[in-house]
Amino acid sequence: MAYTHTNSKGVTYILHGRDRVSKTGKSSMLYFFSKEQKEGALDSVPAGYMVSETANGLPVLKKVG
Repeated sequence: MAYTHTNSKGVTYILHGRDRVSKTGKSSMLYFFSKEQKEGALDSVPAGYMVSETANGLPVLKKVG
């Protein structure tokens, strides 16, 4: 079951994660929200992160601490 977040405007977004590799070869995880479920949907918010909203109501992940 994918993690969903309903914003203050009532729109539901689904959390996704994608592994990306930089030009130097370093691997990192890219997190994003989408209105549709795609490949890479995550079941929960990653450890050390929390969900917040921008002024426009778009959900974003922020590091805790």
